[in-house]
Amino acid sequence: MSGPSARRAIVLVMDGCGAGALPDAARYGDEGASTLAHVAERVGGLKLPALTALGLGSILPLRGVPPAADPAIYGRLHRLGPGKDSATGHWELMGVVPARALPTYPQGFPARVTERLAAALGRELICNRAYNGLAAIEDFGAEHLRTGALILYTSQDSVLQLAAHEQQMTADELYRACAAARAVMSGEDAVARVIARPFAGPEGAFRRSDGRRDFTLPPPARSYLQELRQAQVQVHAVGKVRDLFAGVGITRSHPGSSNAQALRSVDAVLERLRRGLVFVNLIETDERYGHRKDVHGFAEALRELDADLTRRLRRLGPQDLLILTADHGVDPDHPGTDHTREYAPLLAVTGTMLRGGWTGAPSSGGRRCRPHDGPLADVGATVLKWLAGREAEALPGAPFIS
Repeated sequence: MSGPSARRAIVLVMDGCGAGALPDAARYGDEGASTLAHVAERVGGLKLPALTALGLGSILPLRGVPPAADPAIYGRLHRLGPGKDSATGHWELMGVVPARALPTYPQGFPARVTERLAAALGRELICNRAYNGLAAIEDFGAEHLRTGALILYTSQDSVLQLAAHEQQMTADELYRACAAARAVMSGEDAVARVIARPFAGPEGAFRRSDGRRDFTLPPPARSYLQELRQAQVQVHAVGKVRDLFAGVGITRSHPGSSNAQALRSVDAVLERLRRGLVFVNLIETDERYGHRKDVHGFAEALRELDADLTRRLRRLGPQDLLILTADHGVDPDHPGTDHTREYAPLLAVTGTMLRGGWTGAPSSGGRRCRPHDGPLADVGATVLKWLAGREAEALPGAPFIS
């Protein structure tokens, strides 16, 4: 076993928590986007003591979150490639930069695609437009129950979603349909993700079920996850991370359909893990609140995460590295309900930097950390250096911790 033998890294991706528009955001119609700042304004200010002490308010102005007196490593990370979806955002965190934009269908899928899909699935398709997922089941759920036709929809992102009521299709049947759709969506139509969206409930009260599954295009290049596996370092994926990488470079996957479940999974893994990466997607700020423009729910999810961080930081061992970041934005002030092309916040701290435990106040002597701005890939580069003691010169990114 090469590299440091008893180190752990935890990467928490706060899905959708953008930190300001990227310079090319106007090309995507996202000029002026700033998810965290606009959520903070809309709720009258955020109260996040742990994130404040780490330096969240030092990254960008946030109502209720002042700059830290003694921050950890903090900054903003940018994409090197195109897009603003979860798959490519997570890929870039681990050093995979798409050479071209993945296909999108903001006007719905063309006939050449829907005909192939219907033939492969053996069912008719309804909706077929860029649509909010909850609105799709509300507006087309009754017709789906009556006819058996699958609800097909997309967004401004590179995604194809299939929704089916549990009375019409079991989860396994929906997964098989999505696997068939994944096979169809290849070549010029190779979308980043095909997503299974089961739902339940009576007409007028439809609700999404647990059991979402992402059928993702495999990353088009080698990632830091594969570098870690080559160095005999375990990679534990929590939530949809395994699906976003199509399993490539993952040792084991753990459940995380809610933030609470994901954080419980992290605790369970860390109880047993001596050396390795725990790579976590915290989904609620994006899926449950961001796309629904529920700013109060979004803020509450941040408060719950902050409370967990207060506990987690106290338990961080001297050989542990904790990184918090994001994959894109989902600005509530932006027209529509789709993702926004934004910087990702960066907060990083080691157990040694905390000097024996988190108090919420400046540590003895001060950490004196400098800000770090760079590409998303710096996260993967840092994790590889921390856990394996080496760098991968062929991959983008550079470590911000030696």
